[in-house]
Amino acid sequence: MNIKILSRNPNLYSTKRLVEAAEKRKHNVEVIDHLKCDLVIEKRRPSIIYKGKSLDETDAIIPRIGASVTFYGTAVVRQFEMMGAFTTVDSEALVRSRDKLRSLQVLSRSKIGLPKTVFTNYSRDVESVITQVGGTPLVIKLLEGTQGLGVVLAETKNAAKSVIEAFNGLKARVIVQEFIKEAKGADIRAFVVDGHVVGAMKRQGKEGEFRSNLHQGGSAEVIELTDEEEIAAIRAAKAMKLGVAGVDMLQSARGPLILEVNSSPGLEGIEKATGKDIAKTIIRYIEKHV
Repeated sequence: MNIKILSRNPNLYSTKRLVEAAEKRKHNVEVIDHLKCDLVIEKRRPSIIYKGKSLDETDAIIPRIGASVTFYGTAVVRQFEMMGAFTTVDSEALVRSRDKLRSLQVLSRSKIGLPKTVFTNYSRDVESVITQVGGTPLVIKLLEGTQGLGVVLAETKNAAKSVIEAFNGLKARVIVQEFIKEAKGADIRAFVVDGHVVGAMKRQGKEGEFRSNLHQGGSAEVIELTDEEEIAAIRAAKAMKLGVAGVDMLQSARGPLILEVNSSPGLEGIEKATGKDIAKTIIRYIEKHV
C-alpha cells in the first residue's frame, strides 16, 4: 500500500512513529510537506504534483495539519479525496474540528456534556456574560488558540471584565467558559481510533498552573476510563466524524465534560504514558478500510 503522511516536519515524534509503524507492516510510506503540493484541478482528472512528480498512486493519507495552515492543508486533503485516496481525517471533519465554536455547537446538538460556554459579538454587557457562566472564576479562550496558548483563568469579576474588554478592543474572538474547580487543574486525553478508545492519559498542570497541556509543562500518567468517560469520548469523536481523534475532557461532579476534539493529536504523550503502540493502531485502521 502507498501511504503519504502530510507533515511539514519529518523529524517530529508523531511523524517518525507513523513512518516506522507503516514500514514495519511492509507499506510504502512517504512524508509530504502539504504546503509544497500543487493542486491540478481538471475535469475528471484531479491530481497533485509534489517536487515535480505526480502523487496519483496514493492509497491512503494521514493528515498532520497544523492549525496555522488549516486552509491550504484542508485543500490538499480534499484533493486526495477527489483522487480516491482514503484519509484518516476527512477534509470536512478537519475544518469542523478547527472551529472551536462550531465544534461546541456540534457536540451540544449531540447531547454531549460540556462546560457552560458563552460566545458573543464583542458584547459590551460583560457582566451578563460573566453571570451566564456562573460567575468567577471563569476561563477565557481565544478561538484561534492551540496547545493551551490564548487561555486565561480570571479569578475575580474585575479581572474577567478587564480581559474580556481587552480582547474585545483588539477584535479578538473569545469564548467564556465556566471553571470546573473539582478538576483540580487536570484533564483527560482519550485517543480514539475507528470508534474505539485505544489509550487514555490524565494530564496534570504544573503547580500553580490550571492548564494541563504537556506543552505548558504538565505531566501525564495512564488512566483507566470509567464507562461514562469512554462512552463520552467515543460519542464526541463520532459527532465530529473523526476516525482518529484526541478527545479532551474534564472530570466534574456532573460527569465528563468535553473540552475539545483534536483532529491531529500528538502521539508522544499518549504512547509514553500508556506504553501502547498507537501508531500501529492507526496503520491497522487504514488497512481495515483500504
